[in-house]
Amino acid sequence: MVMRKRRAQGLGPIIRYADKHLVVVDKPPGLTTMRHPKEAAEFGPRGQRFLPPTLADLLPDLLARRGRLRKRSERTQVRAVHRLDKDTSGLVVFARTVEAERHLGRQFRAHTIERIYRGVVRGRAKEGKIESWLIRDRGDGRRGSSTTPGQGQRAVTHVRVLEELGDYTLVECRLETGRTHQVRIHLGEAGTPLCGERIYDRPLHGKPLPDGSGMKRVALHAAILGFEHPATGERMRWTSHLPKDMADLIKRLRPTKPDESKA
Repeated sequence: MVMRKRRAQGLGPIIRYADKHLVVVDKPPGLTTMRHPKEAAEFGPRGQRFLPPTLADLLPDLLARRGRLRKRSERTQVRAVHRLDKDTSGLVVFARTVEAERHLGRQFRAHTIERIYRGVVRGRAKEGKIESWLIRDRGDGRRGSSTTPGQGQRAVTHVRVLEELGDYTLVECRLETGRTHQVRIHLGEAGTPLCGERIYDRPLHGKPLPDGSGMKRVALHAAILGFEHPATGERMRWTSHLPKDMADLIKRLRPTKPDESKA
């Protein structure tokens, strides 16, 4: 009952597509995609029962309620092919078979998966291609770009300005590669960190950039997801609207027109 109420309010995960091969879900912020193997091993099966459920934990029951799986014995474990950060909302795909997992994995490695994020950043963002080599520790314990070309993982993000919001900007980021925290790092290193960002919001050994947005989480949303279906070969694509907190932020930051102030 509680989950149904949350889904009705747009606060819980919403299944956008499901078949016997895969499931596409619209994930709300604040929900972990899937538990990291190291964390699962540390707590063990019994200890995990006391941890907050992940999206992967919730999916079997959500699928059952949709009538996709009638008996508990028929429920299969979903397999995360990629992950969204806990505070990032939007579209994520899970495989439901080993074959689908392998096929989708190949598409991610070949960078043929369409992944487009929308975010609100501090400052005036610039359009263009951001390319760097990401490493685990840039020198202050944070992930970041290496000063040595070729050291680390190549990461490419294409940034497009959607709307200028005074001292902030609504941007769209298309991933050419999909590295951990790629969008957050690239935007932060460009001097325009996301609203609500608390990790990649400062230069190396520097102070955090001011954030007057009041955003309680990183203002990042996985808005578009597209790929080739692992069984049929059909090209599929989904779009997700901005969640309420980001839509409200944009509305609040949008400059008021003169005639609107008189209304």
